Amino acid sequence: MKKISNLTDDKERAFYSSKEVEFEKINIDGPADGESAFKECTDIVISDSFFNLRYPFWHNNNVTIKNSTMTDLCRAALWYDSGVIVDNVKSDGIKALRECENVEFYNSNFHSEEIFWKVKNIKVVNSTIEGVYGFFMCEDIEIDKLHFKGKYSYQYCKNLHIMNSVLDTKDAFWHSENVLVENCDVIGEYLGWYAKNITFKNCKIIGTQPLCYVKGLKIIDCTFEKCDLCFEYSEVEGNIIGDVISIKNPLSGSIKLSGNTEMIQDENDKSNGMFKLVK
Repeated sequence: MKKISNLTDDKERAFYSSKEVEFEKINIDGPADGESAFKECTDIVISDSFFNLRYPFWHNNNVTIKNSTMTDLCRAALWYDSGVIVDNVKSDGIKALRECENVEFYNSNFHSEEIFWKVKNIKVVNSTIEGVYGFFMCEDIEIDKLHFKGKYSYQYCKNLHIMNSVLDTKDAFWHSENVLVENCDVIGEYLGWYAKNITFKNCKIIGTQPLCYVKGLKIIDCTFEKCDLCFEYSEVEGNIIGDVISIKNPLSGSIKLSGNTEMIQDENDKSNGMFKLVK
């Protein structure tokens, strides 16, 4: 590969259509304020670099970014890319990833109001992500050792597996399908409403009114803390370790509970006796 090192550039489309190039110690910054430094590129590697201008990576194929920093001025960093590897990257720009595919994300720290929107085939390992909307309408996702903090995450996702992570987020997993969450702490409010085929295994679930209006909900060896009004109009099977504040109007299925709960059934409850609480 051709190698370009120790260069500062602020021109519009500074490295447009580069092919098979390794960039090292590149600074995308300067008064010309040019956007889209790397656009329509193929087979490029960027390492130990600094980005301070907007839209740096659009419409690229096979791009690796490692040991680099993107400031808050580096907005909409990765859009319409295919074959992306991000490793040890810090970013503070909004709208960080959108409509990409085949993304691998390692050892990185991103703070972005919107991150991972309409992205397909995602792998995230040992990273921290903070943002209001995360993983919106994404598909085919594998996540291990992620610390996520934000709101409205994993909405309308399909085929999602999360392991060994901390998810501090409200309104998570709304309308998502085919979800497995294992060995995670899930902290928030209104977890998983309207989801379909979602399983929590060995998880700690914390927060009010979780898992309502769910079809195909499975709970395996989980604990529930500060959880009230759980499972309203949900199809649920599984077991919970310890106490639950209250369960309200579950639609069908059964829960084996080792602790105590208040069972609330409204006069117009739709379940017609199709749910059983086993102790």
